[in-house]
Formats: sequence, structure tokens, C-alpha cells
Amino acid sequence: MEAREAPGGEHGGGVATASHRPAGPINSSNRSDQRVVSDLSANTVPQHSTGLPQQYQQHQQQHPPHDPASGVTLRKSRTNARSKDRAAPVVSGDEEDAVDRTHCKTLPEQLVVHLIIGFRDMCVFTLVLPLGTLFVCFVSAYVFQPEEIHETHCRVYNIIPSISAITGVSPQRYLWRISIALHIGPRFIIAFVYRNWYRAMLADIADPGRAARVRRMINTVYWLNLLEISALCGVTYISNKENYPLHEKVFIVFMVTSLSYMLATLKLLKLLQPNGPQTPYEESSLLYKQAFFALSIASTIGLILFFLKHRFFCQDLAFSWFALCEYIVASANMGFHCTTMLDFPTEDLLIARNAKQYKKPHASLGWKSTVF
Repeated sequence: MEAREAPGGEHGGGVATASHRPAGPINSSNRSDQRVVSDLSANTVPQHSTGLPQQYQQHQQQHPPHDPASGVTLRKSRTNARSKDRAAPVVSGDEEDAVDRTHCKTLPEQLVVHLIIGFRDMCVFTLVLPLGTLFVCFVSAYVFQPEEIHETHCRVYNIIPSISAITGVSPQRYLWRISIALHIGPRFIIAFVYRNWYRAMLADIADPGRAARVRRMINTVYWLNLLEISALCGVTYISNKENYPLHEKVFIVFMVTSLSYMLATLKLLKLLQPNGPQTPYEESSLLYKQAFFALSIASTIGLILFFLKHRFFCQDLAFSWFALCEYIVASANMGFHCTTMLDFPTEDLLIARNAKQYKKPHASLGWKSTVF
């Protein structure tokens, strides 16, 4: 063993090192180990203590030393995204599909619309169809079958046939029945929509007593509407020529339920909106409802008076005045129901899939919730 001083001992501040030399000969493997150790020592020297340029230091960091004799390359450990990707486990195709299906289940189901109909258009359809059919039946029967439609039990002079007369002869009766059959379906849908609309407004009432009265009135209006529609079906399909006594009784039921429904609707709107309508559409709808209801009351009074004159006194033209009042009653009834276009001016009727997420409690079609 010999001690020697590193170069620069006097001026460079060198450090004395001790070198242990083995007695035997030095082979190539020992020389390689010493070179690796020296490289490690050089690499651990702080950068500020070396006089190397900064660019060379960065090059040394990016390209670690490599010893071709030993085949050892010293690399700095990396934790970047590419290394993480290489370390990630390999997922097969089936496992990937299973993961995708699980992920899709967690996402909200997308709404798929199959059909969309403007609610206003549907209301126009329910008005134009029976009104247009009634006009066609009146003109065709008046022109081609005047004797049949003017015949009464009193055998008096008559110029205006009744609705039952022009829709009770053939083939007008078939046209009228087809139009009512197409007309009834939307009428039931409108009845359900009105009930749910009233329930939505009921949610804003905080007073329990007032809310209970409104709830009872909603159910009353709903059932009166259904009875009116059912009575209309009965009057249509039970002709006065086939069974006059039953036709007369069903017609009375239709008149009573129609007027009661109008009155109950106006009362309900007063309870729901004590301060008056909130929008211009609602204000116009309320005014039209009141006007059509007043017209229905006046024409119903005239209808009863002229019917009694015709039935008990057989006065001339009494039945014509009765028929005129009947047409006014029918027109006022159609007008009252067509205010739906003002109550729902921008709503649409949808047939869609995955719509349960948009369903609200007051918008259901359940029958249990209609109990008084």
C-alpha cells in the first residue's frame, strides 16, 4: 500500500486518497469495476463544483454514461405518462367491452322521440272535424232529404232541422259517427292534460284548507268532463229514429254535464287564481270561457222553452227555433273546449322512449289519485 497526493494538492485544494493495490496481477474485470466506480464518483460531484459548461451538464443528465466493456447503462428513473402506460396491465377485448357496458349503464338514458304533435294542432283538429262534418251533414241532408229531416210528430211547418235529424238519416249518420269516433280520442287526452295542469297549479297553494277545496273541485271538473264526453258518444250512436226515449234521456245528460262542467271550470279557475289570470293567454281564455258559458245558458233556456211549445202546443216554427238554439248550444260547447288552444299555446304531445326521468308526480295517468 502506498499513499499519494491527488494532483493540485498545493494549488487546487486536492484531496489525498489511499489506494490499496492487490499483490497479484490486475485483470480486465477489476479494471472495468474501477472505471464504473470512477464514473459513479464523477457523476455524484455537485454541478457547482465542476467547471463544466451548463449545456454539457444537461447533456450528461439526458444521456447517462455507458460502459461498452461491462454493458452497464445507468439510467435515471422516469415516472412520466409513457412509463405508466407501459406499466399498465394489458386488457383483453372482452374485458374492455365489459368495462364499456358498465360505464354506459352509469350514464343517463337518452330521450328518443318517436312522434311530436303540437297540442294546439290537436285542439284545432278536435274542433274542425265535428264542425266540418256537421256542416256537410246539414247541407247534404237539406238538399237531398228535406222530407225526412223536417218530419216531426206534430206535422207542423218547419224550416230548420235539428242536429239529431240531420245526423240520424243515412248516409249522414255514418259520416257523423266516424267523425265523433276520431274526435273522442283527443277529447279524453285533453281531459287528462287539464287535470294534470290543475294539479301543477295546486302545488303552489300553501293553505291546507284551500288546497283541499281545490283538490275536490279538480276531481269534480275531471269527472264532469268524462261524463260529458261519454254522453256525447251516447247521443251520437243512439239515434232518435232507432230509440227516441233513450236518445232523449242521454241528450239531457249531455246538456246537464256540459253546463255543469263549464260552471265548475270557471269556479276552479277562480280558486286557483284569486288575483286573476297571470298571462295574456290565460286572460283571453278566461274571457272566452265566460262568454261561451253565458251564450250556452241563454241558448239552453231558449231551447227548453221552444221545445215545450213544440211538444205541448205544436206551434209552427217552434221546432225550428228549438233547432236554432241547439246549434248555438253545440257551437258554444265547441268554442268553450277550444279555449284549450289558449291554455296550452306552445305545448307538444310526445311519444318518446326513456321519458321516465322527466315524469312528475302530478303528471301521471293513474286512476287512484282521482279519488275525492
